[in-house]
Parts: sequence; structure tokens; C-alpha cells
Amino acid sequence: MLSLARHRMFRVSCQQASRLLSQRQDERLSFGQRARLRLHLMYCDACTNVSRQFAALRLAMRRLREGD
Repeated sequence: MLSLARHRMFRVSCQQASRLLSQRQDERLSFGQRARLRLHLMYCDACTNVSRQFAALRLAMRRLREGD
């Protein structure tokens, strides 16, 4: 089991998760960033919804680009 101090090290706020989700659109996140974001998304429904919205936008943009 993770100690409390170690758990806090991996903890990501919703604001930080939002930044990581946005950053993930432009560049590959580091392993640590991906792990912390994935952990956050496991327990945060709001950020999971934001992640799904980003995915829907990516898909819509891809389809729009392919339609040209």
C-alpha cells in the first residue's frame, strides 16, 4: 500500500488533469504524467467526461479533415 506522502505525490487536481488532457492533444505525455492522469481519471467522473469530450473533438476534426 502506498504511504500517504507517496499517494500525494501521484495525486493530480482536476485543474492539473485538465492541463494534462489539453497537453495530450499536442504532444505525448511522459510516463509519469500518463500514469498520474490515468489514476485521476479512475476516480473523477468530471475529468473522465472532459477526456471523452476531447476524444469526440479529435474524432470530429479527423473526420472533417478526411472529408476535404
